[in-house]
Amino acid sequence: MHPQRRYPIGAEVQPNGGAHFRVWAPRPKKVEVVLEAGPGAPATVQLEQQAGGYFAALVPQAAEGTRYRFRLDEASCFPDPVSRYQPEGPHGASQVVDPSGFGWTDSEWQGVGLEGQVLYEMHIGTFTQEGTWTAAQRELAELADCGVTVVEVMPVADFSGRFGWGYDGVGQFAPVRLYGEPDDFRCFVNEAHRLGLGVILDVVYNHFGPDGNYLAEFSPDYFTDRYECEWGEPINFDGAHAGPVREFFLTNAAYWIEEFHLDGLRLDATQQMFDASPENIITAIGKRVREAARGRRTIIVAENEPQLTKLVRPIESGGYGLDALWNDDFHHSAMVAMTGRNEAYYTDYLGRPQEFISMVKYGYLYQGQHYKWQKQRRGTPGLKLAPATFVTYIQNHDQIANSGCGERVQLLTSPGRLRAMTALLLLAPGTPMLFQGQEFGSSSPFYFFADHKPELALLVSQGRAEFLAQFPSLATSEMLSCLIDPANPSTFERCKLDFNERQRNRPTYDLHKDLLRLRREDSVFSAQIPHGVDGAVLAQECLLLRFFSETGDDDRLLLVNLGMDLHLDPAPEPLLAPPEAMIWQTLWSSEDPRYGGSGTPELDSGDNWRIPGHAAIALRPILTEQERHG
Repeated sequence: MHPQRRYPIGAEVQPNGGAHFRVWAPRPKKVEVVLEAGPGAPATVQLEQQAGGYFAALVPQAAEGTRYRFRLDEASCFPDPVSRYQPEGPHGASQVVDPSGFGWTDSEWQGVGLEGQVLYEMHIGTFTQEGTWTAAQRELAELADCGVTVVEVMPVADFSGRFGWGYDGVGQFAPVRLYGEPDDFRCFVNEAHRLGLGVILDVVYNHFGPDGNYLAEFSPDYFTDRYECEWGEPINFDGAHAGPVREFFLTNAAYWIEEFHLDGLRLDATQQMFDASPENIITAIGKRVREAARGRRTIIVAENEPQLTKLVRPIESGGYGLDALWNDDFHHSAMVAMTGRNEAYYTDYLGRPQEFISMVKYGYLYQGQHYKWQKQRRGTPGLKLAPATFVTYIQNHDQIANSGCGERVQLLTSPGRLRAMTALLLLAPGTPMLFQGQEFGSSSPFYFFADHKPELALLVSQGRAEFLAQFPSLATSEMLSCLIDPANPSTFERCKLDFNERQRNRPTYDLHKDLLRLRREDSVFSAQIPHGVDGAVLAQECLLLRFFSETGDDDRLLLVNLGMDLHLDPAPEPLLAPPEAMIWQTLWSSEDPRYGGSGTPELDSGDNWRIPGHAAIALRPILTEQERHG
């Protein structure tokens, strides 16, 4: 009987009973599937050798829940490279999973496009005290109410140990058992869709983790020595026998979209995905995601350290066809402006108003200029890219951990500066992203944590210290002695959020909710129109942004002053002038006492402009008294 398969590789339950197993394994001469537990066990079935290094067989007695491994050349047994679940971790047996049994209720869900979204980066293991899909699911309604529209889940591919960030995954198709079972993940997505939230998944297609990676036992051609990867063996996307390797990752991309109804992917460190093929693997992944969505809208976001805008240009124009790029430039300028520190990779940023105006208008700051820190040019042109293309943030998992002590930004700057920068982040026309807990000023740190065997844990800890040593302030003996051990369970536990802080830090929470409501409901702030914003430098630490409305008489101003009180007299800046027969009225202020501010007097008066320090104020035009009364 011809098997009914969804994908070319993996174990798939058949409609008429049994499971069909297919694996790419050109290295061994003989492959057997060993049923170790559950339905049909114990049993051993030899797989039939097929063309191209594949082995396959229908095993009638296998079913949902069967645990199995592949025995290679009558010697060692290994988990399935395409295992959908590893209940005992990457060194244990794989489990047959039947995704068709889940009762989806999101048939009306149309997916999410990029424009208008507010992203929220989430690490399932620390988002709640329980660290599970089920516990995280209970918080989704609150996120939706806050104004979040898309949850970006940090990597969940199975990895070794009891905790980790997820970027050292080895089971690309197996949601890590630490957070629950695969159907728990599906429940999370199903509930998110019910609440109007999209879900995208951070995936690592540039390397595999150091513990539990058995792919080379099946074929050494999964990897290549033609390139150098920062974190392990580079993946072979373009060398000899790369076809099945590409098939593995393209299948994985489709799998997350189809079997978990995800709304897109975030591709980690795309600069480490090396491919000289006629069709780059990144382009192929994007195409496969769109196909798998079957008409639903999707978002594909790329992290790309060298800032190559080709990633988001249309395929027909020679681009890779993705949707958005993480914008580290925004984060770096913001941190320098808020903290006054520009060492290490912050060297080429001054945190000045011009930088923020340029990023609001053009995305990346560095689009081909010389970059002192790297002693080379950085970035490629992107002046005409749509504002939503750039994902902006002032906190994310990497950057909080890279503070050395894992401190949230509120501990590194003043309350007023942080409120002002938050307003700039959430009202600017890019696509803003919050990191878990940021919306209520979480006091939980976010350290780098990884649970490895002692000898590997020592290497990881040493590597972490070497990385942070690029910061002169962290390379001192007193600071090095304070660095947290990534392998200590308490390091992981201390990163978990305390949702009681939503009430304890109510002013911060209200600030974020109100800004996101303003972004969503105000037609001018929500527009994200290309070239719809201009700006001016008003002082060394004060900038003005003018958001242009379609009618021309309903513009918005956003004043952001990260310095001291400013008396602008004279005020020779035309962007400050209101539309004809109108005056400016305060629409929103970070100095509202509800947020911990000290009030906002009228800005534009007979005394000319007075702009409070460490504040952001949004203004709208209203008719003058004379015009209102004829």
